[in-house]
Amino acid sequence: MLATIDCSDLHSRLEPDQTEQATPRVLTILSFVLEKLVSRNDKLIEGVEAGLTFQLGKSLSAFHGVRAPSISIAKYLERIYKYSTCSPSCFVVGYVYIDRLLHKHPDSLVISLNVHRLLVTCLMVASKMLDDVHYNNAFYARVGGVSNAELNRLELELLFLLDFGVVVSSRVFESYCSHLEKEMSMNGTCHKIEKPLISSNIVDDVTEISVEDTHSSSPPMLAD
Repeated sequence: MLATIDCSDLHSRLEPDQTEQATPRVLTILSFVLEKLVSRNDKLIEGVEAGLTFQLGKSLSAFHGVRAPSISIAKYLERIYKYSTCSPSCFVVGYVYIDRLLHKHPDSLVISLNVHRLLVTCLMVASKMLDDVHYNNAFYARVGGVSNAELNRLELELLFLLDFGVVVSSRVFESYCSHLEKEMSMNGTCHKIEKPLISSNIVDDVTEISVEDTHSSSPPMLAD
């Protein structure tokens, strides 16, 4: 279960270059876009009767928690980036996966009950697709505050909901970068996603997902 983070001993476990690195702008942009989406959808859910609420969120029910985690979307993304060291482009591709889910399953809504689990699952799969070296499911589960067994189930759920459509072409990647930047600019803030974020592993051809366990170390658990 996702819970409040205890940051008391996290800093000491990081290498100096990790603690000093600046947060990529894509995290700020993505958190802004998702927070706006979740806020809108939560208000929509509150306005309908309980039976319709279940119907709206049926396709993403596997990602629903009992209650919304106390950690914000922005802090959650920062935590994943800090410990997983996945490439910043993974955050764009993770957003692509969420958007594909919503297009394939228009009855579903991203809300405060499911956004965190969607993010950690999508980012983990994106890292497997893009990064030459990536952490295993157990590590991402520890970072994301869920059990390893649950994250394994969520990964399979995501892949089947996407019909295993996890390849993102460079053209699609660029278009989503532009979309995210436009969403931010509409709020009066001009943030540009750094062009070096484009990974050399983003291709137009179909590529198999790597499922190798490349790391066995793990970060501190989320505190109860």
